[in-house]
Amino acid sequence: MAPIYDCSVDSELLTGMRLARGAIGRGELVVIPTDTVYGVAADAFSPAAVQRLLDAKGRGRQSPPPVLVPGIPTLAALAEQVPAEVDALVQAFWPGGLTIVLPAAPSLVWDLGETKGTVALRMPQDRIALEILSETGPLAVSSANLTGRPAARTAAEAEAMLGESVSVYLDGGEAGTAYERVEGKDSSSTIVDATALAAGAGKLRILRHGVITAEQLRAVVGDALAAESDESDESDDAEAVADTAADT
Repeated sequence: MAPIYDCSVDSELLTGMRLARGAIGRGELVVIPTDTVYGVAADAFSPAAVQRLLDAKGRGRQSPPPVLVPGIPTLAALAEQVPAEVDALVQAFWPGGLTIVLPAAPSLVWDLGETKGTVALRMPQDRIALEILSETGPLAVSSANLTGRPAARTAAEAEAMLGESVSVYLDGGEAGTAYERVEGKDSSSTIVDATALAAGAGKLRILRHGVITAEQLRAVVGDALAAESDESDESDDAEAVADTAADT
């Protein structure tokens, strides 16, 4: 059984973080808390590690994982371009529960799956996740669950589903408590597709409604966000990133 480290205990936090960093460096998987749900993390720049993540979840390459980043400056390094409206959203909601899909920088040497040139990026609002990210750099992170099962909100729930496929579990308490929990509402991040906006061919579109509401987004970007009636017209490129399974 893979160890679970209680990060509320200083000695376990130090040991767990050290072992988690080592596991990521070896291309293994680690479960970490985020502000929305628990995530299973892998080195984003290791194709073997990303494939291990997909295999652990029972997920195909057509459903590439999002990438969590340690800070706002990393956005410009991983995206081909960052429209002003996206910058405004990032300033308003990062760190936090907003994932943004953008064209990936063509210079990136990674293989996240069938992304069709896009990348989904988020900076989480969780001290443990941010500390790991600050030391490892960007991580491919998907919700810590088997595909088709509810996203884990505790380390124990994640371990029950992923078991020995993960090397280290970091227990940061229940995830998602920073956001209002509404019955029937997705407790994962809200996903916004900015690829059409970046190409000058359309508006921002919500691909998945999560903890950040459409009203909150519109308060920042106004009419740059497509109307609800337009959001069902999603491109294949966007669907490649916004899978129906819950992500972080």
